[in-house]
Amino acid sequence: MSLRVIVRAEAEQDILRAYAWYEEQVRGLGSDFVTALDETLSLVAREPEIFQRVHRTVRRALLHRFPYGVFYVVESRRVVVLAVMHTARHPSKWTKRGR
Repeated sequence: MSLRVIVRAEAEQDILRAYAWYEEQVRGLGSDFVTALDETLSLVAREPEIFQRVHRTVRRALLHRFPYGVFYVVESRRVVVLAVMHTARHPSKWTKRGR
């Protein structure tokens, strides 16, 4: 059974910025980014506990092909995505978002 995935507004903005940047680089690359993100979110929904904890209860799932991580917490019936950020970004960028 898959858990419901909730993407917080800040994470949605992260996604839109990454999409726009990749689309600026090469037409269609932004769509490839979103596809990779969707695949990762589907896996997180199905098996949220398989990814490593990176800070307290926050876990990180890495995207294939793109240097981005999905930072999320698992709650009883859902997964809450706090951030979708480039792996080179300083962790303080997502840890400040809290829960």
